[in-house]
Amino acid sequence: MAPKLSNSGKEKLIDDDEEVLQAVILADSFNKRFRPLTARKPRCLLPICNAPLLDWTFESLALAGVQEIFVICRSHADQIKAAISESKWSKPGSGIKIVPILTAKETFSPGDAMRDIYTRGLVTSDFVLVMGDLVSNIRIDEVVRVHKERRKANKDAIMTMVVKESGAMHRTKARGDSSVFVIDPNTSECLYYEPVTAYPPTTLAHVPREILGAHPELEIRNDLIDCSIDVCSVEVPSLFQDNFDYLDIRRDFVHGVLTSDLLMKNIHCYVAKEGYAARVKDTRSYESVSKDILSRWVFPLVPDDNHPSGHIYEHERGNKYIAKDQTVILARTCKIGNNTMIGSSTQISENTEIVASVIGRNCAIGNGTVIHNSYVFDGTKIGSDCVIERSIIGAGVSIRDNSVVQRGSLIADGVIIGPSASLRPYERLSKKRDPEESFSSEDEDSDLEDVETLPDSHKTLGNDSNAIVWPIGPSEDAEEDDIATFKNERFMRLGDNASDLDVSDDGSESSSSESDSEDGSDSDTDSGSLTAPSDISLPLNLPAGSPMAESEFQAEVRQSLERAFAEGHSIDNAAVELKTLRMASNVPLTRVREAVVGAIVEKIQIVDGGPIAQRKEISNVVSRWGGLIDRIGGVDPIETVSALQSHCATSKRLPLFGQILAALYQDDIVDEDDIRKWHRLPMAKGEGANAKDDVLENIKKCWAIGAHMIKQFDEQESEEDSDDDDDDDDDEDEDAGTGGNAMKREESESGEEESSEEEDSAPSKRKGDDAAQSANTGKPDVSGASDKDAVSESPEESGETEDESSEETSEGEQSNKVSPAQLVRKPLQAIPDPMKETSARP
Repeated sequence: MAPKLSNSGKEKLIDDDEEVLQAVILADSFNKRFRPLTARKPRCLLPICNAPLLDWTFESLALAGVQEIFVICRSHADQIKAAISESKWSKPGSGIKIVPILTAKETFSPGDAMRDIYTRGLVTSDFVLVMGDLVSNIRIDEVVRVHKERRKANKDAIMTMVVKESGAMHRTKARGDSSVFVIDPNTSECLYYEPVTAYPPTTLAHVPREILGAHPELEIRNDLIDCSIDVCSVEVPSLFQDNFDYLDIRRDFVHGVLTSDLLMKNIHCYVAKEGYAARVKDTRSYESVSKDILSRWVFPLVPDDNHPSGHIYEHERGNKYIAKDQTVILARTCKIGNNTMIGSSTQISENTEIVASVIGRNCAIGNGTVIHNSYVFDGTKIGSDCVIERSIIGAGVSIRDNSVVQRGSLIADGVIIGPSASLRPYERLSKKRDPEESFSSEDEDSDLEDVETLPDSHKTLGNDSNAIVWPIGPSEDAEEDDIATFKNERFMRLGDNASDLDVSDDGSESSSSESDSEDGSDSDTDSGSLTAPSDISLPLNLPAGSPMAESEFQAEVRQSLERAFAEGHSIDNAAVELKTLRMASNVPLTRVREAVVGAIVEKIQIVDGGPIAQRKEISNVVSRWGGLIDRIGGVDPIETVSALQSHCATSKRLPLFGQILAALYQDDIVDEDDIRKWHRLPMAKGEGANAKDDVLENIKKCWAIGAHMIKQFDEQESEEDSDDDDDDDDDEDEDAGTGGNAMKREESESGEEESSEEEDSAPSKRKGDDAAQSANTGKPDVSGASDKDAVSESPEESGETEDESSEETSEGEQSNKVSPAQLVRKPLQAIPDPMKETSARP
């Protein structure tokens, strides 16, 4: 029999793999970002993709093999207990024991909840600590294993925080509530932690000098999403008990432990390379996580399989999810767009349009209503000709005909508005309290009484409306700190880009040398300035368009395309995902094109079987994925060639530049005029390029290859026109003689003069296997053909009009004129290898 476990646990080490893995869920949010949706229900019971958040959290813990879960709740505890008892997790055979714990009424912060856990002696071994709004498919059991192994060697390693690599501008990474982690890359120990907010903007991280001196190698990272998944030792609750000023787990506990000279404890980070984890901690992240679920980033937790609430959905193309129980009624003329979910027993009427939205169960949508990027909970009725944009609509809401709900609006459960009601952006509505409804003095989470006393709360929103209007901004008597907090939370508000806020000021009191180094930088993140003489300040600017932000975006695009390549996505689906990434990251279309071209080039394998096998490999990749280049939001073939040149100049695929360009030409992604225009660009020649010498040399090699290709175009056109002249000589001997004299005169007079007719003349065909392909594409093969392969085309195939043909064969002065494209040129040459031939330079 195993020895009896001690509840104190301060010196307990974990060495028994058979111990029950425990988890603690803090169900309370301890903030008001979802008000008024959370005025009458806890945030953890708000549905996301038609399943309560708490169920998503249970699923995440079940994947990790957690066997016992304590749900710590204070507000709306009765609703949480009822939800747990009615869920599938309470049924026999679920494999998980869930125990709801009602904390003391004085619990107003995560720190208070941790002290209550210590007082009750709930945990007896290392445990997993999460919030009740977690959506994740990360294997937490692997994190637990790593933590236990580390604890065996170092009993002072009290916590392991799970963080996820992402772009600095990733949509699930809250700009208003992010962090800077200083990590030892060899031991994964977190050496320093600093919170970062969006307003006032933070431009500096303050790393203590002694950390830099004691660690020759460290990573300072602002590209990590804090998943709020912590594997804790049993000592952690006792540390909260010993330090009553620890309120927030990150800002107070983690920061306090890492900066304390007395505790001598260690906290580590587990940087998850794979998987998905995010918290729904504000309305903006609610939208982001919803879209990620619909886009199947949380697989295997997807709506059509392993839906947390047990609903069954049919997954259709474009990530459309329709309840599979045959109870959904869709009118013939309704339009259901991509990334949309429709719950069971819902009716969609004629001419209704629903795009990128989630509709709950038992809803009814009237004729001609438009719903974009919105989230409608169960039992809601929406009338005809309504418009709802990027908003959250609670359960049991009634929106009457011709009403407009603008972006960022939140409508709580049971509200009635309309007909012809119009809400301002970011409007918040709740239902008036019933006469018999009251809140006990212990329920400090309710602000309904205070809101009803405001003079502007009783705005008329329809004849039968029962809505109370909540204030949008801070109150007039708010203090300066409250205003700053409100402005920072705007970055976490659904539909609000906070473009009217000035975030260019560095917001710090640094020295003049530091200020000079930060001039002209625009910051998208913020913080309090903590300048101290012993600190070293490091820049943290990550605005849209900055090199770091763009490099992170490029990494996101590479990951997306690697997934598309591996899973065989369609061009349309891959393009939609890239457009979404671009909008989320706010980068120029040029950067998207560069990333796509680069990914396609790197997809091409270098083949050892000779030039024919290599050309086949290039042709296969370009024919399969080349069309994606023009599906990302715009067509710019000249920019495509420039992106190809830039990437090849820094890639091992440099020797393939000419063949890849030829493949793009054969697939109609670029044409002859585009290649000529690119070749005339100064940047194509390397002029003004801010690059290293070797890269600049490679750019010039690519330009030289382009020169050979253009030369090949000219000579193939010349041979074609010469063949056309021979055909004319056979048919019209007299005119041929005159034409020959005229051509000599024209040749001597015109010299090297060229016209647009030269660029517009038609290309030739090839013999053998390439002849059929050229006949279909109407283009010559320029991947290494010589002039002996060229044959003539008919005027119809070469693109000549009837008038142009008649001008060349008519009598009189017209018969004496010859196009410059008809002049004789040198024989064709094969496209050179840039690693061997570098003689042609701009």
